[in-house]
Amino acid sequence: MSHSLSSQILNVTRARSIIKLEDIQSLWSGYGVISRYKLEGCQASQVIVKHVKLPEKSQHPRGWNTQRSHQRKIYSYQVECAWYRDFSALCDESSRVPKCLDTASSEGEFLIIMEDLAAEGFPIVKESAKLTDMHTCLGWLANFHAKFMGHAPDSLWKTGTYWHLDTRPDELEALEDQALKSAASRIDFALASSPYQTFVHGDAKLANFCFSEDGKSVAAVDFQYVG
Repeated sequence: MSHSLSSQILNVTRARSIIKLEDIQSLWSGYGVISRYKLEGCQASQVIVKHVKLPEKSQHPRGWNTQRSHQRKIYSYQVECAWYRDFSALCDESSRVPKCLDTASSEGEFLIIMEDLAAEGFPIVKESAKLTDMHTCLGWLANFHAKFMGHAPDSLWKTGTYWHLDTRPDELEALEDQALKSAASRIDFALASSPYQTFVHGDAKLANFCFSEDGKSVAAVDFQYVG
């Protein structure tokens, strides 16, 4: 860990010392890493740090490493920093998210320091879901949508979600399902014309939900495509 990163974590948390426990995962296409740190001498015992460092050349596993894709990723990290800085504190226990301790950005780098959900009662990430798990996640989404109904997405994506037609011309062009391809614009228009506009998580897959031990509560992470 660089001295500047350790100093920033210590300054934000007011911890006496810091130890890196593990890298939880690498970010998509080699754009950085999410890590867990142990703290001593402060209220929080652990924190999660999402450290984005843009590579000179990205490697997408499916070949979508175009300049458009690269610029979309850069903006997604700007959005995620803005989400944690400006909006995450509005969420309550019904739509639990990590508490943000600090965000920072510089040329080619983004940093988000947040509470460790595993240490706050949400230690389980599931690879498969039962119907009750789906209901728990849907409850989180419903409360999240209700919380932000009518809010203006300042500093977020004007239109949220990872798969958004205006940002996916390469994938649309490559789509082999001709019926879906021809209907894509009409589907997009129907969604955009809905009078019930709210924030969406943007990438609400199972891997982005952390469950409590009893499975009755859930929290969500990864807000790169919120809007």
